[in-house]
Amino acid sequence: MKKGLRILLKSIAALLIVIVLFFAVVFVVNIISSKAELKKIDPYGQLVPVDGKKMNVLIQGSGEETVVLLTGYGTGAPALDFKPLVDELSPNYKVVVVEPFGYGLSDRTDKERTSDNIVSEIHEALQQLGIKRYTLMGHSIAGIYGLDYVNKYKDEVQAFVGIDSSVPNQGGLDDKIPVGTLKFLDKSGIMRLFQKIGSDPYAGLPFDEHTKQQMKMIATKNLNNDTVVNEIDHFKENFTAAQALTFPKELPLLLFVQSNNTDVEGWMQLHEEQVKDSVYGKLVPLDGGHYLHHTLSKEIAKDYREFMAGVK
Repeated sequence: MKKGLRILLKSIAALLIVIVLFFAVVFVVNIISSKAELKKIDPYGQLVPVDGKKMNVLIQGSGEETVVLLTGYGTGAPALDFKPLVDELSPNYKVVVVEPFGYGLSDRTDKERTSDNIVSEIHEALQQLGIKRYTLMGHSIAGIYGLDYVNKYKDEVQAFVGIDSSVPNQGGLDDKIPVGTLKFLDKSGIMRLFQKIGSDPYAGLPFDEHTKQQMKMIATKNLNNDTVVNEIDHFKENFTAAQALTFPKELPLLLFVQSNNTDVEGWMQLHEEQVKDSVYGKLVPLDGGHYLHHTLSKEIAKDYREFMAGVK
């Protein structure tokens, strides 16, 4: 009986050692891989001084009118993620992709990720570039920051276009996000392991292999960094503050909405409510994923051109 107990204890000890070694290897591999990948990331865009730091901005096209693209939450490399849409818009417009702090190749910041701070920083970047008049085109949570933006800078924004953009009173805001767990998975290297053994998030999308690899490396670099995590901490505050805002009635408002969204109750109706009082409001349902610009960029660019021509 004692012999059996000793064998059991030795087996448990051996298992624990294997588990510890496994996590140690995953941790070390993550550190080594992260350092190696930083050297493989190709720079793009230009670094603009904002609030004592550097914000990365990509500009493509030389049209007379300007479209400023704003990313949704957690998109690792916004300028690359928007590439299909940038390529469709840039023959007719000057297209500007702003990568907020914590995203893409921009610096991180300790400043709280309130809508006010995020909007002010994006505006400062555009001011530094001499961009004075433009359409704001935003994906996902940019619908919340965009509300704040168009009310603060009414004389600069000529239209707002939402790409499956968030609305202030959508459901799910009380769901607790396990920030501590996400940071642990990132720091320990387990998240990298999941990414390696998981399916390719860009499979079947219109990106070449080099761009896909760049997006993966930049996404891993930025995953759950302190700036992005702080943005999570301010989600409820930012959404609540936006509930007191509406899009100005005279502002042309074009909303592309995922027609097959089953995650948020009344998704289409929430957007219909946003456009109903707009003098130049239009809602366009599209059958696709939340990242509509990945697969429907041609349709978005075409509808935007026709919408703006109609407004004029």
